[in-house]
Formats: sequence, structure tokens, C-alpha cells
Amino acid sequence: MVKLANLSLLILFPIAWFAPLLRAGLLPVFSLDEISTLTAVQALWEADIFLALLVTFLAIFTPILKVSATVLIHFNLLSNRAIPTLEILGKLAMADVFLIAIYIVGAKGVGIGRVETAWGLYLFTACVLGSMVITHLTKRQFR
Repeated sequence: MVKLANLSLLILFPIAWFAPLLRAGLLPVFSLDEISTLTAVQALWEADIFLALLVTFLAIFTPILKVSATVLIHFNLLSNRAIPTLEILGKLAMADVFLIAIYIVGAKGVGIGRVETAWGLYLFTACVLGSMVITHLTKRQFR
């Protein structure tokens, strides 16, 4: 069951990258633009390359690397000694959720625009937390 849950993350993470994380607009009376992980990264490449690299690493590479390595452990293609490294990768992936939360709080605090969370933020957060639980269960399984 743990293997199947982990394999499902290989499908769910890419969906989360395309899903709307939040809706933002300049003024409360205008329509809101949906922002996904990929559209945010695209915008960051034009504005701040360092932040774009950081978000790309935290939101895209870290989660998929962690899930792929866990798949390799489940099929005995990677040593279970890699599990502590996977736990660190899970925490790094959670840092992206933290960055999004800071953005939402900051934007709401300014009061000029309007920001609403969207279903993709919850999906991405669930994928990251699910991946962390899977790593914990994998660690217990290989003890």
C-alpha cells in the first residue's frame, strides 16, 4: 500500500504544479488571476533569477527527487541508508509551502490587492505531507 501511495505521488505532484495555488488581483473589484507553481516560476525567471532557482529547486526538483528515490528504495534499487537524506528533502519541499504562505500573508497585510488560496495549494501541501508520511513508514518498514 505504501508503494502504491508513493507511486501515486509521481502523478499528483505534476498536477499540483499546474493547479492554481492562489488567485491574486490588484484591486478587490477586478477579477483575480490564478497563479500556479509553474506560472510563478516563469514570472520569477524574469524578475529574480536567484528566487526562481530556489523555488524551482524547492517546489519541483526536491519533491520529485524524493518520491523517485523512495520508489527505488521500495523496489530494492537503492539502499535504505538513503532514508535520512529523503527526510531532509521532504523538509526542503515543505519550505516552498512556507514561502507561499508568507506571500499570502504579506499580500493581505498590504491591503492593496486581494489574494485567495486555491485548491492547488492544498493539493501540493497534501502531496508534500503525504510524501513525508510515506518516508516515515518506509523507514519503519526497513528497520
